[in-house]
Amino acid sequence: MSFKIREATPADIDEIFRYIHALAEYEKAPAEAVLSKSDLAQSLYCENPQVYCLLSVIDDEVTGIAIWHLNYSTWRGKHGIYLEDLFVDPKFRGQGHGKALLVKLAQICVERGYPRFSWWVLDWNKPSIDFYKSLGAEAMDEWTVFRVSGDALTKLAGQ
Repeated sequence: MSFKIREATPADIDEIFRYIHALAEYEKAPAEAVLSKSDLAQSLYCENPQVYCLLSVIDDEVTGIAIWHLNYSTWRGKHGIYLEDLFVDPKFRGQGHGKALLVKLAQICVERGYPRFSWWVLDWNKPSIDFYKSLGAEAMDEWTVFRVSGDALTKLAGQ
């Protein structure tokens, strides 16, 4: 069966939502996926969206998602793409769906003059790490990711 890559539409919200929760399960953090379908629809389809979604599909069946947004490099003075979520249904893995989603995002970068395409991957996710390296991606091991959220965010904001 052949598949295609297309932009998600508002009619795809249920499937995108399902895939986000499937990814949270895969990443062993289902309780952290607290978004609602309304949150998702507002983010993707508001007047000036800052978040975008590509789908891999066979006929009308969604087989994978790539949710992304722009980031910015002050050193380059240019935007880039940050891939927030990439998830392919396990029954479609190994058939090129994930690679096709990454290729499409790389094409968007090249077409728009964005010099960087980046994402995070959990350090225990060896299959994904090996897959990304096979495509020429390089681990940014010299960087440590920091996050402030929850009570710590509230406390910092109150200072």
